[in-house]
Amino acid sequence: MNSLSISKRTQVVAALVEGVSINSITRMTGVTKRAILKLLQDLGCACAEYHNRHVLNVKSSRVEVDEIWQFCYAKEKNVPADKKGKFGYGDVWTTTGIDADTKLIISYLVARRDARSAQKFMDDLASRISNRIQLTTDGHRVYANAVENSFGCAVDYAMLVKIYGAPLQEDASTRYSPATCIDCRTVVISGDPDPDKICTSYIERQNLTMRMSMRRFTRLTNGFSKKVENHGHAVALHFMHYNFCRIHKFLRVTPAMEAGLSSHVWTIGELLALLAPKKVDQKAAKRTAENAMVLRALNRVKQPVEI
Repeated sequence: MNSLSISKRTQVVAALVEGVSINSITRMTGVTKRAILKLLQDLGCACAEYHNRHVLNVKSSRVEVDEIWQFCYAKEKNVPADKKGKFGYGDVWTTTGIDADTKLIISYLVARRDARSAQKFMDDLASRISNRIQLTTDGHRVYANAVENSFGCAVDYAMLVKIYGAPLQEDASTRYSPATCIDCRTVVISGDPDPDKICTSYIERQNLTMRMSMRRFTRLTNGFSKKVENHGHAVALHFMHYNFCRIHKFLRVTPAMEAGLSSHVWTIGELLALLAPKKVDQKAAKRTAENAMVLRALNRVKQPVEI
């Protein structure tokens, strides 16, 4: 099977991390949709594996957690009856934890918005942090038990609860406008968090970065994910690029460099290098071995018979 050249792969990945849709990349590069999705799958898996193995023992002082909504296949109200309740059809939430100082994405999870997913996320977040932190989440109730189970008493945890007011009347001009925040309250759950640092502004800004950098998250388009697996691969690629390749305008380095996880700005080529060439090497080695066996057999046949 033919494989894409390094230059084509670089073009495709550069377009993916800048929020270009799959069909647009096909028109821009001439690469088939199937090849792009295969590259996204392989690279997404490689990025997730690298994150799991290297984003560890993070020293942080403040972490903010929030979740962002998107849907796969169809909106929840339009999901067919035979697919109702199945994960990957309808609402899909991406929970993210960011270091407020280095802007490093420490942990992320594509799952439902329920207690089980919150517990899984907090377990992963706690396993990647090496010191006591101040943690801030929104008012989602399931976080309280999840944080207690994962961190115990070794965390200064507070919730930032925002209260939104309903519009007086809904018309065409306000249909897609966000609700107005009329009040904001802080609730200390455990420890002794600094009141001035109870904030979710950085993680909410990261949610905007996700919507701007992945076509799958752009509202009111047909670029949404049709398969939740591709959705997860795109998220893994986005966070790998954000942490290691993308220079933060305020920090002037990448979040991974600021956190001490990298010594330089990664290129798209280094991202592609995460693709283990094991499959290609194994196939090539198998073909070489088979060819060698054939040559040896031919040589034996061609040798003259001694009388």
